[in-house]
Amino acid sequence: MGDSLKKFKVIDQEMIKQINKKNIIQLLYKKSQITKQEISKELHISIPTVISDVNELIKEGYLDEAGVAESTGGRKPIIVRFLPDARYSFGVCITPSKIRIVLINFKLEIIKEEEFKLSKKLESIDIIMNKIKQCIDELVDRFKIPKDKIIGVGFSLPGTVNEEKLLLVNAPNLKLYNIDFRKYEKLYNYKLFIENEANAAAYAETFLNPDKVRKNLVFVSITEGIGAGIMINDNLYKGNNKHAGEFGHMTIVKDGELCNCGKKGCWELYASEKALISKYNEEFNVEDKNLKEFFRLTKTDGKAKEILYNYIDYLAEGIKNIILITDPEEIIIGGKIAYYEEYFKENLIMKIFEENSLYIKGECTLSFSKLKENASILGVALMTMQEIFFISKKII
Repeated sequence: MGDSLKKFKVIDQEMIKQINKKNIIQLLYKKSQITKQEISKELHISIPTVISDVNELIKEGYLDEAGVAESTGGRKPIIVRFLPDARYSFGVCITPSKIRIVLINFKLEIIKEEEFKLSKKLESIDIIMNKIKQCIDELVDRFKIPKDKIIGVGFSLPGTVNEEKLLLVNAPNLKLYNIDFRKYEKLYNYKLFIENEANAAAYAETFLNPDKVRKNLVFVSITEGIGAGIMINDNLYKGNNKHAGEFGHMTIVKDGELCNCGKKGCWELYASEKALISKYNEEFNVEDKNLKEFFRLTKTDGKAKEILYNYIDYLAEGIKNIILITDPEEIIIGGKIAYYEEYFKENLIMKIFEENSLYIKGECTLSFSKLKENASILGVALMTMQEIFFISKKII
């Protein structure tokens, strides 16, 4: 009995140490540099514990000492500094039309971005993964990054993902099914992480937005399709079979257009970025895929205004359903369309909150992502580092 209690005590002490160290890293990430006394005050940890934990983090290469601060009396306090180049990771976003690759430092700043387009006839996933690997190797060599400083590569994918098994279950828009990413770990020689693009974006909005105060939110990712990431008490909710958030495939129009998923009338066929651009191209007989040009036209052209009003109707219908199903504190809209919120935010809010009697505007806020189209790629990059920053995976 006595030995068992000692064992539990040791485990408990080790857990407390790990929590303290991760809290110190999170604090330094936000503050960049701070004295040990300030760490003690902010985190309510004793000075001896702070000194011990900080020394360990310095040995592990995450922090260093950066001189001393001014003192009103006694010994000058030592300043501890966060090291942005302590670790690196890669974020990769795969869509039907292009691949984006970003090199990210420990401060989660984008150091370099590369992009290449995919042909309309999608190449095999093996060819795509080899191209990505080649690009990553070139970036590592160009920036002379020691390989032991690279934590891993995170993939943002438009489909159902089992992140534990590294399995892309299905991605209808990519025409990919049951792709096992474990076989690519040997090729890359780095640890790989995968996540649904909307889930990754929700993760990024929760932990990288300094103004964020709400713990329960839904991130609606509007790109070539539509997906949603659901955060409950700062944890990413994925559901029993990892399908949670596939709102793009809820039926909005009965017997409507045929979707890649095999169903008819899916929301993303009417409210995605692709749907909006396609309608614009069709009505104006152009092949312009520029959202900027379309929204510029809405200021003066009646036909463009009508397209936008119809689009807002479809977008609002889906968001109303999401609010009824999840009852969040906040809905965040992301993707390139977030750059153009000034053109339709007011009408969208009116459609969502003023034309129903089940909830009111004050019960849920609607905002647009500050991370824009970088949300998902930053989210997967953060996920590669979650074991350093967080005591648990923040996924339920």
